[in-house]
Amino acid sequence: MASETHMPSPVCLIENVNKNLKVNQEALKILAAIKQPVVVVAIVGLYRTGKSYLMNKLAGKKKGFSLGSTVQSHTKGIWMWCVPHPLKPTQTLVLLDTEGLGDVEKGDNQNDAWIFALAVLLSSTFVYNSMGTINQQAMDQLHYVTELTERIRANSSAVSEVEDSADFVSFFPDFVWTLRDFSLDLEVNGQPITADQYLENSLKLSPGNSQKDKNYNLPRLCIRKFFPRKKCFIFDRPVHRKKLGQLEALHDDCLDPDFVQQVAVFCSFIFSHSKIKTLSGDLKVNGPRLENLVLTYVNAISSGDLPCMENAILALAQIENSAAVQMAIAHYDEQMGRKVQLPTETLKELLDLHRVVEKEAIQLFIKSSFKDIDHLFQKKLAEQLEKRRDDYCKQNLRASSDRCSALLQDIFSCLEEEVKQGIYSKPGGYRLLLHKTQELKKKYLEQPRKGIQAEETLQKYLMSKESMMDSILQTDQTLTEKEKEIEVERVKTESAQASAKMLEEMQIKNQQLMEQKEKSYQEHVKQLTEKMEKDRAQLLQDQDRVLAIKLQEQAQLLKEGFQNESKRLEAEIATLRNRMQPPRKRCTIS
Repeated sequence: MASETHMPSPVCLIENVNKNLKVNQEALKILAAIKQPVVVVAIVGLYRTGKSYLMNKLAGKKKGFSLGSTVQSHTKGIWMWCVPHPLKPTQTLVLLDTEGLGDVEKGDNQNDAWIFALAVLLSSTFVYNSMGTINQQAMDQLHYVTELTERIRANSSAVSEVEDSADFVSFFPDFVWTLRDFSLDLEVNGQPITADQYLENSLKLSPGNSQKDKNYNLPRLCIRKFFPRKKCFIFDRPVHRKKLGQLEALHDDCLDPDFVQQVAVFCSFIFSHSKIKTLSGDLKVNGPRLENLVLTYVNAISSGDLPCMENAILALAQIENSAAVQMAIAHYDEQMGRKVQLPTETLKELLDLHRVVEKEAIQLFIKSSFKDIDHLFQKKLAEQLEKRRDDYCKQNLRASSDRCSALLQDIFSCLEEEVKQGIYSKPGGYRLLLHKTQELKKKYLEQPRKGIQAEETLQKYLMSKESMMDSILQTDQTLTEKEKEIEVERVKTESAQASAKMLEEMQIKNQQLMEQKEKSYQEHVKQLTEKMEKDRAQLLQDQDRVLAIKLQEQAQLLKEGFQNESKRLEAEIATLRNRMQPPRKRCTIS
């Protein structure tokens, strides 16, 4: 997707009008057209902190998202800009710029909390933008992260808590904290540290158990547990404060060189490390999937419910599994229509071709489907494929019957005309009729592609002429009564043998159809089993990843706890030593 052609500038994705969130249909159409996997980068933060400038840089443009130059918040709702990924041509970069948090004109922070939650839910990289340093004021401003468990559910039944964050970790984005107008030296105890180390130090917990300690720890604990992958960037002030309103128009040469370099490093990291938006089960999100997620979440909020990740995935599965069935059936119809030439010589020929195309259709469905609860959609596919197979069998019968009837009419028409003319109504005429009939039967049987109704149609035709042939037989004066009786018996025997042969063929066809049904069932089971094994392996991999993250966090908490306890014990020991030291003797001069 070329941004210059399809999206030269951002559009509003989620409108915030009178404290109500509404999805913009124009933006949804843009997402629906993006078939590539999407990397979604969302930025949030207090208003007037320069969020939009960073997003424009990620888009490779100087202008786009509204910067604004006053104390009013310009961006309302969530704005979207889809651009080609600068490093990965098979992916599309979706940038989401959110309205500034804490805008005094809004009166309350209800909408801010929902905007924050939506940015978390929709993104694969979540950028929190703030001014200055990471101090308690900055943490207090990030109180929205402590409300996530009250606004997002991982599944429809669980009541999530901060202490049990595994469900959130499995689908939360990477966390990037960008600190603007940062003026401190990055060092601890006189030793230089990185921005990431500065963030980790800022997220350390207080060892106490008082309410003050709990309030201090809560946002830090949420960030640590919900966002296991964290990154921090610091930025110097780009220009003098009076020139900030002209930032869009200023060339990089007019900006602080350190700031320009810091922005370049930030953009390079986002381009290189931001991952494709992925749902549970390693399901990669493309434009239409992101479109459905937006609709599901905003509709849930608008109806008074909490956005639920599990429900969103199930709703997405309903849409995509239904589409997967249609795609598989369309493939079956296209391939069968192209490869089948009716009538086929045998039923086996048709069933063999059906089996090959059916296998391809099942593979297409299995590849595109996910979370097919109780295999309902696969059962629908199986039913439709079975119906189409039966329809082809019926079409094959009709095509064969029509072809054979037309051949018989063409081949035997001369004989029927001769009968009408009375050529065989004379002494010796019956034997002439038999000879002619055998000759025409041979000619009929030699014709190609008559299909599976060749014998049955022939026998029905001959049976329809039995009264005519018997009449000629009975009037043939060259035959004795005994010879006529023998001929009648011979005809009856041949007719019975033909009927027995047709019955046998019918039984063979039914047996072939039953065998085909069993093969279809086994093919569905085989491919489903393979998919379930892959899903199971992916689930175990996801569980291992979440467990590793939790263990790492627990280990870090234990380490900090031991360090705090060690410091406390050292302080107590030092106090005890001071108390146990003998008092100094005073020297007196006599």
